Amino acid sequence: MKDKTLWFALLTRSNFEQTVYSSISKKKIDAFLPRTRKPSKRKDRKLMIETPLFPGYVFVKSTRAPVDQLPILKTIGAVRLIGNSAGPVPVPEQQIESLKLLTSVTQDLVTGSIIELKKGDPIIILEGPMAGMKGDFFEHKGRGRVIIKVDLLGRYAGVEVDSDNVEKIPDLLS
Repeated sequence: MKDKTLWFALLTRSNFEQTVYSSISKKKIDAFLPRTRKPSKRKDRKLMIETPLFPGYVFVKSTRAPVDQLPILKTIGAVRLIGNSAGPVPVPEQQIESLKLLTSVTQDLVTGSIIELKKGDPIIILEGPMAGMKGDFFEHKGRGRVIIKVDLLGRYAGVEVDSDNVEKIPDLLS
């Protein structure tokens, strides 16, 4: 019986994310390096550069078996799989899919009317390329846009969406 493969967060050496990602991919192991475009901080020119969304991390798919994790950990630049005293802790598949959606969107969404939300309200995206993603309302951006914080690995990534495409998740404890 073959063990089920799960996603794990792999800590890398500083600025080794791309090297680790390339090396692991060459070993025919599923890997994912979420990237975002940011303006370069160089003073002599203005460029948009691609940087890791989570500096120091690459996501890899493996079983819980140490024999399957060894080729990952032997990769140059790999430090350790994130976990606790019981071993590496898997990242939920839904979070990886949300990350893939988040990093695949390259265009602005259509604007609409502003909805009544307070900072921290739990919301879900109803339509568009990120439909089904859950997060917390952060702020109104204007012109019908809202910024949503999506919790991934204990860090937040912000995404700007059309306010018509989000809905507050009802508080079931009220």
